[in-house]
Amino acid sequence: MKYDAAMYPKCTVSPADVNRVKGLGFLRDKTTADRFNARVITRNGKITADEMYAIADAARQFGTGEVAFTTRQTAEVQGIPFENIQLFCIFLEKHGLQVGGTGPRVRPVVSCKGTTCVFGLIDTYSLSQKIHELYYVGYHAVKLPHKFKIAVGGCPNNCVKPDLNDVGVVGAWKPLLNAELCAGCGACVTACPLHVATLKDGQFANTKDCNKCGRCVRACKLGGLEYQPGYRLSLGGRWGKLAARGQFLQHLFESEEEVLAAVEKAILLFRDKGLAGERFADTVGRLGMEEVERLILSNELLERKAEILEKTL
Repeated sequence: MKYDAAMYPKCTVSPADVNRVKGLGFLRDKTTADRFNARVITRNGKITADEMYAIADAARQFGTGEVAFTTRQTAEVQGIPFENIQLFCIFLEKHGLQVGGTGPRVRPVVSCKGTTCVFGLIDTYSLSQKIHELYYVGYHAVKLPHKFKIAVGGCPNNCVKPDLNDVGVVGAWKPLLNAELCAGCGACVTACPLHVATLKDGQFANTKDCNKCGRCVRACKLGGLEYQPGYRLSLGGRWGKLAARGQFLQHLFESEEEVLAAVEKAILLFRDKGLAGERFADTVGRLGMEEVERLILSNELLERKAEILEKTL
């Protein structure tokens, strides 16, 4: 079938206004002459019942009454006429909600269920909320070479695809042997989904291929396995036309503070070293993972933070 632009209504909103409101989080619906879809930010993929009512009311009052949920965990209120955009924003602000999530900047954070899931190792909602406040809100005026996406997963099941985001955080439990209590029963070996846990000299042993999912720890009923809680960090993932899988740093981060600092360093690294129009995956590939890991694990980028943020892109 041949594409024909005449099959869609001619846009009655000026190109300048279309671009302006896109920067605010309103994307034009090309099947209409003057309507837009608004991306309501959920902060960490979770909203309250009152906020849900507010979004529904806004959809009825200012749009078509329909709400779509995007892959980035935003609520997209559909069919808002151009003249209703300002009233829509005022209404949302009264309920503590905002529109956004477009442009060459840090995008809304996505999160899995975390500790509410049987496999969850970390409180993903809490961490995602902090990343949202520090780097989606806090860095909102900071222009980057391209979009920058962050995902937080509670375990190596990777339900929110952390390694297909520019930065992915994954909860981890590093198993630690308590030799005095390990009875060599093999429950840990049976529980390991990767089949990398073994018994050596009658006690638990592991390999470098362990993904720190914690299944072996939970399977041990005698206390023979303890664990070091932590976070793994993936850098340079990308989904889309040219997909790239992120690479995990070797370092296991042991605190939220350490993770939050590493995420900020990744943003600063992209702004400092990224080329205009380049995704972070390309920046990482160009610099090499060894150099990227060195910069993330040092304080060099934070020490140059003011200089990096003042750069003109």
